[in-house]
Amino acid sequence: MVEEERKYEVDDTFVLPDLASAAPSGGGVRARPPVTLVATYFDTVDLRLARAGVSLRRREGDELPWTVKLPTDIPGIRQEISRPGPAGDPPAELAGLVSVHARGAPLAPATVVRTERHAYDVVGAGGEVLAEVVDDRVTTLAGDGSTTGAFRELEVERKAGGRALLDRVGSVLRAAGARGGSFVPKHVRALGPAAQGEPDLTAPAGLPAHPTAGDVVTQAVRHGVRRLVEHDPLVRLRVPLDGDTPVHQMRVACRRLRSDLRTFAPVLRSAWSRPLRDELRWLAGVLGAARDAEVLRDRLRRTATADPTSPLDPAAVDRLDAALADRQERALAAVDEALGSPRYLALVDALVLAARAPRLTPEAAEPATRVLPRLVAKPWRRLAGGKDRPGEVASLDPTGPDDRWHAVRKQGKQARYAVGAVAPVLGGGARKLATALARVQDLLGEHQDAAVAAETWLALAAANPTDHELAVTAGRLAERERATVRRVRAEFPAAWHRATRRKRTRWLR
Repeated sequence: MVEEERKYEVDDTFVLPDLASAAPSGGGVRARPPVTLVATYFDTVDLRLARAGVSLRRREGDELPWTVKLPTDIPGIRQEISRPGPAGDPPAELAGLVSVHARGAPLAPATVVRTERHAYDVVGAGGEVLAEVVDDRVTTLAGDGSTTGAFRELEVERKAGGRALLDRVGSVLRAAGARGGSFVPKHVRALGPAAQGEPDLTAPAGLPAHPTAGDVVTQAVRHGVRRLVEHDPLVRLRVPLDGDTPVHQMRVACRRLRSDLRTFAPVLRSAWSRPLRDELRWLAGVLGAARDAEVLRDRLRRTATADPTSPLDPAAVDRLDAALADRQERALAAVDEALGSPRYLALVDALVLAARAPRLTPEAAEPATRVLPRLVAKPWRRLAGGKDRPGEVASLDPTGPDDRWHAVRKQGKQARYAVGAVAPVLGGGARKLATALARVQDLLGEHQDAAVAAETWLALAAANPTDHELAVTAGRLAERERATVRRVRAEFPAAWHRATRRKRTRWLR
């Protein structure tokens, strides 16, 4: 579930005001019996979880006592995952969710937080809980049970209501003397300044006015590593994203990092970057099998329903989907195994160090505008060609094999990633080229997906030679996919022509 809350600082003399004025018409405020909550927070010795904005706790008396909270891009909004389990070591599933931050360091009790809570529900006219307001008096305890600190704070958590209600409640509290607090979790306050230190993973920062090549490459590496780390828990949880999946996003992070390390190799020490590229290739391969199954299952339904005037046998489509679902489960099990392996933790550790300080060559100190166009021009020339030789695109034949089109797609992806990495600095034509290449890659991606899908439908039918309905359905699906292949090949020349206009590419020359 997603938790959205706001915090307010108050002292012991603060008197909670009447919150009824914030409730909607016909609603009101309902007090709940006071409770005492005792939570033990787990972390590494150097507080890696707290510094990353992550928490793992066991709270006595809860129906689901173990909880992990993960940060999101929006302050005050966190992913919350709770599970049952006895006292002692955290459940393996929850320990896995924070392992990308712990990176193999053991987890142990770090602090105990005791909270005397007075809670109030802001309810609507029908009695539904719209928001929860809690008045917490917090005491922090050392391992021997002695008190190490105390404070008081208010929290307003969104339930069925909207953010406008949170704003109204906040206005009432501030009018009574509450101060809008920074979003610092209780256990972080309890652990002190060490828990509020910089996270191990260095976040991307804004580029200086006149960046060096090293500045831009460092920024690209940090973006890629952050994308991978952020999606690790979501892959484990199988959390769907808006119009996408975490498996896809994590795989893209691997591929883009690999591409950037290759494109910008002249400003990176090869003995440092090459092993990273190799390990990212391994991880992308594991994620790729799961991603391919996702794409095929989604494509199956879309292709099957593409022509309502010529419906396919729904039972046969279901049998195809069942075969793909089994393939997907096996692929996801392989992903889980990989993410739980020492090899993966070693890779994450290396990537965290890479984001902090990539190993740069002396050339990285030169101005980005002098170095980067030359580096990006290499993958671009391999794709588009130059005066001395034709590029990969020149080898495309409208009636040629699918593999040749796929090879161009892979080369085009590297060129697109390279252009995208430098566009924020070089602007103008680089931004225009990045946009145009995105369209080219969309077409080539559609081509590859359709070609693979056609082969898959026929292969699944061949594996069941006595299922005649399946064979007919697979054949019809395959023909629809091949129609998509032909359409993409017809549209590609115009998209490529737009991408290679001089106004978009002159900066590469």
